[in-house]
Amino acid sequence: MNMCRGNILPIISACSIGIGAYLGAKYERLKARPSDEMQDHIGSDSYFPWSIQAATLIPSSVSAPVSNPAEIMRYGFPSLDNVRTFDSFVLAYDRRTRNPHWVFEHLTPDKLPSKHGADRKYSNFFEDLKIHDKFRSLLKDYKYSGYDRGHMAAAGNHRHSQQAMDQTFTLSNISPQVGEGFNRGIWNNLEKYVRSIARKNRNTYVCTGPLYLPRKEADGKTYVKYEVIGQSNVAVPTHFFKVVAIETNAGEFEILSFVLPNQPIQDDVPLKNFLTPLDAIERSAGLLLFDKLPLDKVKLINHQRRR
Repeated sequence: MNMCRGNILPIISACSIGIGAYLGAKYERLKARPSDEMQDHIGSDSYFPWSIQAATLIPSSVSAPVSNPAEIMRYGFPSLDNVRTFDSFVLAYDRRTRNPHWVFEHLTPDKLPSKHGADRKYSNFFEDLKIHDKFRSLLKDYKYSGYDRGHMAAAGNHRHSQQAMDQTFTLSNISPQVGEGFNRGIWNNLEKYVRSIARKNRNTYVCTGPLYLPRKEADGKTYVKYEVIGQSNVAVPTHFFKVVAIETNAGEFEILSFVLPNQPIQDDVPLKNFLTPLDAIERSAGLLLFDKLPLDKVKLINHQRRR
C-alpha cells in the first residue's frame, strides 16, 4: 500500500483542521438542540471480482463519554461535502446516490460496554430530515426491495447510550445491503472483529462506506452498473469498504483496510481475504483516508510491517 499522497496532503490537512474546529463548535450547539439532530474470520479472489479495477428515544441509563467531532475526525476528512455530525459519528452524505459517502467513528474501550448497554430493540429506522427532501432516502424506498437497511456506523459500536445507538438508525447512515450471507453474515462478522480490536487498544478510528466498482461485460467493455430501489432511486452499492486505524496502547498505529462485495458470502470465508490496499480504496471511492495520520507511527499495514 502506498501511504504517500503527494503535494495535495498539506492542502487537505489544512482544510481538515478548519473543518474540525468548525464541527467541534457546531457540536456544542447541537448538544443543546432537541433529539431530532440525532436517532477469527479475517475470502478468496473469487469473492473479489473487481480485482485491479475492480423512533422514540429511550433515556439512557448508561453513562460514557460522548465523542467530539473534532476527535472523531482527528486524522483528516475524506471529503468536505454534505457533512453531518452526530453524538458518536460523523458522515458525509451523497445526495446523488442517497447513500452515505463515508462514515467515521472513534471507538475506545469505555465506549464498548460488554453488559448493560443500549438495546437496539428500542431503536427504529428514521428519515434524516436534515437532508433536503429532493435528495433524502425514505423508509418506503427499502420496503419490499429485498435489501437490508445496512448500517455504516454499526449500531453495536454505540451501546454506551441509547441515544447514540438510536442515531445510527438514521437513513443517512444506511445503505442497501444483501441480507442473508452479507449484512447478517460476513459484514456482521467484520463489525464484531472491529469491536474486538477496539476493546484492546487505546483508540480505534473507523471509516466505512459504499463503493460502485467497474466490471467488464461480455462485449469486452468496462461499465459501472448498479441497481436502484424505491421512488427515490436509492443506489445499491456493488461493494463496501471499511478502513480501521488502530492506535495501540504503546502509541503506535496499525492500518487495516477491507473491501467486501455486496453479495452472499459463505460463513467460512475468512476476513483476511478481503484485505485491500488503501490506495486502491481511495482511488475507487475518490477519498483521502487518514491523510493526517503521522506515517512514522504506522508500523503495520494489513498485517505487514511498513517499509
